Formats: sequence, structure tokens, C-alpha cells
Amino acid sequence: MTYDEVIGAVGLASMVIRPSDTSVVQAHNDLATLDPTSITNLIEGACTAALAEHFAPGETSVTQELVIKVLGTVGVGAEIRAHATCMHLENSILDFTIEVHHGSRLIASASLTRKVVDRISYMARIAAESVMSEAG
Repeated sequence: MTYDEVIGAVGLASMVIRPSDTSVVQAHNDLATLDPTSITNLIEGACTAALAEHFAPGETSVTQELVIKVLGTVGVGAEIRAHATCMHLENSILDFTIEVHHGSRLIASASLTRKVVDRISYMARIAAESVMSEAG
């Protein structure tokens, strides 16, 4: 992945809110409105979509930091969409800005940092850490 090809890359993701996407089902409160964990999933999807065509063979990315500002909410049946833009790449670290809308209304904004990793070596390290954790 190179700086020139990924800076400005845009990813989109959308979803229709289901009962399972609400705070009441996620056990965060007693309101049948969009839960922040579902917003997180949508944001991750938009960022992944922005990067999909830019990975070299064997590359993928993992989230390192996510900051979400929830500005509003919606109920079951509403359709929302996330728009992610890659703003910066340095030392395999990608920075995104994201907006989540319901129609023209902004319901969340976020910044997300992802790290580009080699899929095989990353999973080997995770497996080794898991084995060591179980042995200890």
C-alpha cells in the first residue's frame, strides 16, 4: 500500500436498523434505539471498504483506536450510512474521518486509526500469544 494510492480513498457502508441493533437488545439501556456498538460496526465496514482495493497480497488492517461522537439516534427500520475517508498514512498507520448520516441528519462522527499488517504473521503472533497465555 502506498501513500498516493490510499490518501483520499472513500468507503461507504449502510444498514437498516433491526431490533438486534438497539441498545435494549445489547443490554446497554432500555431504549429501542440504535446502539453505539452498531454504529461502530458500520464505521468499521466503511473503513474496510475504503481500503479493500489498496492492499498488497497478504496485507490487511486492524483497528488501533476509535473515537466516536454520537450526535443523535434512530429507531428500528431507519436506514443509516457511513462515509469514511482515509486522511493520512505513515509507517503503516492509517487515519480516517467518518460521518454517519440518517438522510441529511448527521448522527455520529468519528476518527479511526488502523494499522496495516501482514495477515499470516499477525495471526501467527496472536496464536502464539494465546498459547502462552493458556500455558501461564
